[in-house]
Amino acid sequence: MTVKIRLSRGGSKKRPYYRIVVADERAPRDGRFIERVGTYNPLLPKDNEERVTLKTERIQHWLSVGAKPTDRVHRFLDAAGLMAREARNNPKKALPGKKAQERIDAKREAEEAASAEAAEPAEADAGAEAGEEAAAQ
Repeated sequence: MTVKIRLSRGGSKKRPYYRIVVADERAPRDGRFIERVGTYNPLLPKDNEERVTLKTERIQHWLSVGAKPTDRVHRFLDAAGLMAREARNNPKKALPGKKAQERIDAKREAEEAASAEAAEPAEADAGAEAGEEAAAQ
């Protein structure tokens, strides 16, 4: 049985309130859980002490037994100093999607073709002028 430390949603519509619970990972999100170990109220300001409350002793017990926190709970535990969380890096996040990249490539090719066409007549004109000057001498 794999145990997770995760959020269980409560509260009414558009007024969320979460309980931090220890539950079997197969149990439904808001269903059966083993133990409640804290709360999270996202409606409170970030600097409010009651926004996240944790029972640190019980969380440390469950972590020692092998419970895995979800990403959001891991963030709470990192802020409380119970676990270390490494910063994530996703360099591909800022890149445009496949179709947008195709449009950018097509636009770039069109600009290169237009600049190449503009450069050819200028070179031809320069070559013709040089030929005329040579003939005039």
